[in-house]
Amino acid sequence: SMAEAAPTKEEEFLSTNQTAFVVGHTGGTGLALVQELADRNIFQKVVLIGRRKLEKYDGEKYNKLEQKIVDFEKLEDYADEFKGHGVGFCCLGALRAKVGKEEWKKVDHNYIMKVAELAKAGGCRHFVLVSAMGADSKSSFLQPRVKGEVEAECRDLGFQRLSIFRPGLLLAHRTDRRLAEGFFRGLLAPIVHFKPTLLSVPVETVAKAMVQSVMEPCQEPTEMFDNKSIHRLAKGKGSGQ
Repeated sequence: SMAEAAPTKEEEFLSTNQTAFVVGHTGGTGLALVQELADRNIFQKVVLIGRRKLEKYDGEKYNKLEQKIVDFEKLEDYADEFKGHGVGFCCLGALRAKVGKEEWKKVDHNYIMKVAELAKAGGCRHFVLVSAMGADSKSSFLQPRVKGEVEAECRDLGFQRLSIFRPGLLLAHRTDRRLAEGFFRGLLAPIVHFKPTLLSVPVETVAKAMVQSVMEPCQEPTEMFDNKSIHRLAKGKGSGQ
C-alpha cells in the first residue's frame, strides 16, 4: 500500500488539542481572521468574544466557532471566557477618524490591555496582537504612541510567546484598495508601483500571517512582524525579524 502522506502543519497543530479566542472579530482584519481559521482548521474550538453576535457563521465549516457577548466596560466580569485558551488573537481597534481622542484611546489602549491581562490570567500561552506600522511609545503623536505603549505593556505581561503584527495601511475591500491606490499614486506613485508590500496590505494577508505564526516554531518570546514580514509570512515563508 502507498505510504501515508505526511501530516500537514495544520494537522500537526490540530493534534495539539488547543482552543483559541478572537477579540475584534467584527472588524476588517478580524473578519478575515475568522475565515482563515475556519479554512485552516487548526483549533478544536475558536471562541469569538465581542459586543454583538454575527449571524453569518452557519453550516459545517463554522461548527467550531462559538460566540460570546461581553461588555468591554466590565470585561473582568467575563474572565471565564478567557480561560483555558492556548492562543489569543487580538484585532481590536477603533477607527481614529470616527471617534474622539478619549474614546479611541479607551478602545485601543484600555480594552486591549484588559483583554491581554485576562488572557494571561486565563492561561493563554501565545498572544497575537495586531498593532500598526510606526508604533512607537516615544512618539509625540497619539496613535503611534498608544500603539507602542500597548506593545510594551503586553510584553511586560510575560506571555510565553507574543507575536506583534505591524501592518501598513489595511486594505479591507476592493473599493478601499482602489481608493488607497489612488491616494498613494498621487503621493508615492513610484514606490507603490514597484513595492506595494512596503506600505499597504490586504486584511486577508494579515490573517494568513497571523495563523501561520501560530504554527511556526517559536524563535523569540516576542516576535515583531513589519509589513514586509507579514507579506512574506502569509506565503508560508519563515518567521519575523
